[in-house]
Amino acid sequence: MGWWNQFTFVYPWLLPFAAVPVLLYLWNQKRGGERLVSLRLPSTRSVDGLSSWRSTLRPFLPLLRVAALVLMIVALARPRLDLSEESVTAEGIDIVLTMDLSTSMGAQDFDPNRLEVAKQVARDFVSQREYDRIGLVAYAGEAYTKAPLTVDKEIIDRFISELEMGEITDGTAIGLGLETAINRLKDSEAASKIIILLTDGENNAGDRHKPEVAAEIARQFGIRVYTIGVGSGEETLMPSAPIGGGRYRFKPTRGTVDDELLAYIAEETNGRYFRARDTEELESIYDYIDELEKTEIETTVFRRYEEQFARFLWLGFGLLLLETLLRYTVLRTIP
Repeated sequence: MGWWNQFTFVYPWLLPFAAVPVLLYLWNQKRGGERLVSLRLPSTRSVDGLSSWRSTLRPFLPLLRVAALVLMIVALARPRLDLSEESVTAEGIDIVLTMDLSTSMGAQDFDPNRLEVAKQVARDFVSQREYDRIGLVAYAGEAYTKAPLTVDKEIIDRFISELEMGEITDGTAIGLGLETAINRLKDSEAASKIIILLTDGENNAGDRHKPEVAAEIARQFGIRVYTIGVGSGEETLMPSAPIGGGRYRFKPTRGTVDDELLAYIAEETNGRYFRARDTEELESIYDYIDELEKTEIETTVFRRYEEQFARFLWLGFGLLLLETLLRYTVLRTIP
């Protein structure tokens, strides 16, 4: 069915005429049946055994001529295969996801916790950015590049899923995380450079790396920063101390987010600050950013056709020749 959908016709208005030979054949068959006369014989024994393969095939001879005429009419409509090629030019966006891995991200005001929800929402966001390069930076008391900018969404998805609390020194070094993300983007030639920085706390580490200074550097490089503060603001169970094996001791705590600092970073870089108090709000924030930062895609279609009328024409001539040969040779009738 796929190849037939590629067929187009230069003169499609001729196609209905292909039904004419078929209708004439049916009409002629009906008329011939009405004109049949009966021959009275005292017994049918005299004609027993006169039936042969020739007499069986002879009534089908006209069908070859009908098929030949149909094919010739289709050929006149000039069938051709559409071999269109599509060229997609995307003016992509370079995006660095900057994820907080401090132990407070294990807080259970999100189900099952803040980090797992943030990871899943980020993975959904990545899956929608078909033409963009995406990088991943993780930070807590320190920061590192988990993945440089790449168009390989499967790698980014896997690296996000592997993020865990405790893999780097604890703390919340927002300035250091932001600087690390800037280093991944500062040499980019993309038309748009974006950092999405997610945190659930206040800047309490990396004293030599001030978030305000990092925001100024981002602005100088034309990098827009979207900041996201995560946390319900209500008292919740939060990891307080590790007990080994990736497990933590929990205690009721009311976490705080530095809304003022995150809003400043976003405003300084012409971005926007968002507050996510539950999973639905976090999902809607990423959806909003996805709509806000649309990749410009230019599609050019090159049309190329392969003419097919000769095949139909020669096949029609072949059937007509076959019908003529059979009629005057092996299926010949005696007057």
